[in-house]
Amino acid sequence: MTDTAADDHPHIKPSTRVLLRDLGVRRDRDEWIVGRVSTRTFVAVPAAGARAIELLGEGHSVARTAEILRAETGEDLDVTDFVGDLTALGFVARIGDRPVPDTEPPRATLPRLRARHVRWALHPALPVLVGALLAAAVVVLIRRPDLVPGYRDLLWSPHGSLVLVTGAAAGWTLLLAHELAHLVTARAAGVPATMRLGTRLQFLVMQTDISGIELASRRHRLTAYLAGITLNLAVASSLVLLLAGTDTGTTVHRLLAAALLLALMPLPFQCMVFTRTDLYFVLQDLTGCRDLYGDGLAYARHVFRRTVRWPRRAGAVEPVDPSARLPAHERRAVRLYSAVLVVGTALCLTFLAAFTLPADVTLLVRAVRALGPESGLAANADAAAVLVVLGGVNILWLVTRWRNRRSRSPVRRSVARP
Repeated sequence: MTDTAADDHPHIKPSTRVLLRDLGVRRDRDEWIVGRVSTRTFVAVPAAGARAIELLGEGHSVARTAEILRAETGEDLDVTDFVGDLTALGFVARIGDRPVPDTEPPRATLPRLRARHVRWALHPALPVLVGALLAAAVVVLIRRPDLVPGYRDLLWSPHGSLVLVTGAAAGWTLLLAHELAHLVTARAAGVPATMRLGTRLQFLVMQTDISGIELASRRHRLTAYLAGITLNLAVASSLVLLLAGTDTGTTVHRLLAAALLLALMPLPFQCMVFTRTDLYFVLQDLTGCRDLYGDGLAYARHVFRRTVRWPRRAGAVEPVDPSARLPAHERRAVRLYSAVLVVGTALCLTFLAAFTLPADVTLLVRAVRALGPESGLAANADAAAVLVVLGGVNILWLVTRWRNRRSRSPVRRSVARP
């Protein structure tokens, strides 16, 4: 223990014993994930850190914990500073006789839904059933290629406003079901989850915070990450089978075809891992990265700054590569992901400027001009529907973006070391 550490944490003495809160622990490669599910705060610690938490939890004092760690590792580890870090994370309930105030845990969506109610969501047979359903749909499409959806299937009615309103209603219903699949699966693993609106670049999305799933087994983690995509595929497969049993050209057939396309449309978006989609979390888990997006963004900024500073001034300090501190397997993944992040973001913003914004502005201007007593009832209704749906989505995007930027707080913490 150093004098600096003692000055930084005056309430933590060598003889101090601490009471830890209920912590979950899981080994992950060469490190350990430690955290509280209730507050959704997690940290990656090395083996020595996990051992220190174990010793402190057993009631050993700070000095005794340091002695045991010295005997086991041969190193002098600053347990005082480590306890201070754990306190800042909210992992400590009491330091000696001094209670540590706790933070208010985030509110969970559907709090009355318990793990026992949805335990079936993690049953190993469920993916098999979905796979069988998907295989049956593929067989039907091979035998009936006329059922393969196209963009014209969305235009099931000659009335544009009706197509727009029903498409928006069906799309948001499917989106809600997609996020509920994440919530239900996470809740089955004992993780309180919260659903809320969010933004991904120019996209307005609904997102489910399932922080806490980090402590679950890999099968449960991947099941929770892929639950939404699985639901979309199950719905689309069911619609294909229903389409095969209806007569072509009927209103029911056209509605089912439109619904099929709406169920499939979100899937390509999931491949845009640079916007932190479901597949992004799968990729992050499989690569063993702690914060693939944050580290990738930091590395991209480092490369940009190093590039624009050419030619360098004499005596200038070379910018420090933020990925150099990462383990080798994370460093490779982060550098590759940073390239995907930069290229994907640039393409998305280019598409927004070249196509999406001009189209939205044109539709809104046409709708405003169509309003008025000189237009018929049908024209006014059509223009109003465009303004409500399209204008409402854009306003909701702005409000959500502003609100989330104000309330943004880190969920994951950096590696803590004793």
